[in-house]
Amino acid sequence: MIEPPSPEEALYTALLMIWVLFVSLVLTRWTYRAMIRRGLSEHVAVYFNRKIIHILAGGLVAMLVPLLYESYVLILVMVLILAIGNYYPHRTGKLYYWYQVKENMFEVHFIVMWGLVMLFGFLVGNKWLGVVPIMFMSVGDGVTGIVRNLLYKRRTKAFVGNLAMMAFCIPFGYAILGQVGAIAGFLASLAEKLEVGWLDDNITVPLISLSTVTLLPILQI
Repeated sequence: MIEPPSPEEALYTALLMIWVLFVSLVLTRWTYRAMIRRGLSEHVAVYFNRKIIHILAGGLVAMLVPLLYESYVLILVMVLILAIGNYYPHRTGKLYYWYQVKENMFEVHFIVMWGLVMLFGFLVGNKWLGVVPIMFMSVGDGVTGIVRNLLYKRRTKAFVGNLAMMAFCIPFGYAILGQVGAIAGFLASLAEKLEVGWLDDNITVPLISLSTVTLLPILQI
């Protein structure tokens, strides 16, 4: 059952919302300008920024949720605000150019999946079942993108990125959920290469890893 939010959770939500907005609207705008001044292409700067947001907003907030929240209600409010706030620029054509691109709305997928996977953890009474797939999507995929961008200076699905993702996801998954978490980290790292049309890694990674950490214990594999 979803508990009603406490006054403390309202304060935490306000602070986390401020942090996410700072990372998305202030910090990454500054890093974008700094990268452009250093001669990086616009595409590379945008791609780096998307990964910075993955890690510092999506990943950090996910790790704090089990420590700060008993209720999902205000998390849902935050997720809805952020999802709408990132979708609206695509509708109007006035993109946040330092991290959004007109070719796709993958950052909206990220926010929606973050919210749905976290909700699952609350519903089953184990928030870490939600946090682990989100960390694979946030930090694991973030590390993957940074490594590829440093090596190739473009968006690519080169397997070296998947190895970098495994280096984070397998140990992290094992530390939180044991062997099942490690298996989920391995499968999530492979799933990151799957991208067909609108079905991007912000959908495949959390779905496959969540399915793994949920079903393997039931099947006793």
